[in-house]
Amino acid sequence: MIQIAIDGPSGAGKSTVAKAVAKQLGIIYVDTGALYRTIGYYVRQKGVDPKDAAGVEALLPEIQVELKYENGTQIVSLNGEDLGDRIRTPEISMYASAVSAIPAVRTFLLETQQDIARRNSVIMDGRDIGTVILPNADVKIFLTASDECRATRRRDELVAKGMNVTYEEVLADMQKRDRDDSTRAVAPAVAAEDAILLDNSWMTPEESTEAVIRLVKEKTGK
Repeated sequence: MIQIAIDGPSGAGKSTVAKAVAKQLGIIYVDTGALYRTIGYYVRQKGVDPKDAAGVEALLPEIQVELKYENGTQIVSLNGEDLGDRIRTPEISMYASAVSAIPAVRTFLLETQQDIARRNSVIMDGRDIGTVILPNADVKIFLTASDECRATRRRDELVAKGMNVTYEEVLADMQKRDRDDSTRAVAPAVAAEDAILLDNSWMTPEESTEAVIRLVKEKTGK
């Protein structure tokens, strides 16, 4: 059993790298951000302000979030429905950031994430994996890149999915989310004290994956 935690800001390539590492190592990839995006999506659908902690908490009993894996791919369902890319828009990113600052939401999702890690070898990516979700992870990596590099990656990703967004819009949204995530009172998005910092600004996805696998082997001796 092995636990690998990858934290870092939006657009650093955490999900892309984590998926590739999981495939190469034959372990389960857990996209924790998708869980918060799912909560954010439901809150938006209900017309509740995502910063209204009491309003959001009141919705939680109505929400059933389920993680399952099909052909090695994680699927997150909301009340039995697979939302697909509907949770990947910039607007839902902002909702996810806002609801993730609410203690009740984090508690609601904590057991789901930790239970998976207890039963499987996993690699999880997010913003507080090494500090809160998997504080005893075998390997902790804080993946980062320059603002310009991250914004370009995220814009290209969204455009490829057919979304009409500009670099400037993505950069502004990303920087706001960075500020919100890193300064929130509950589980701020900061590197764990024992995390290894990896800046992949000028790396290809393949190079980033190789770098992470090298760090895992160095840390675990496997």
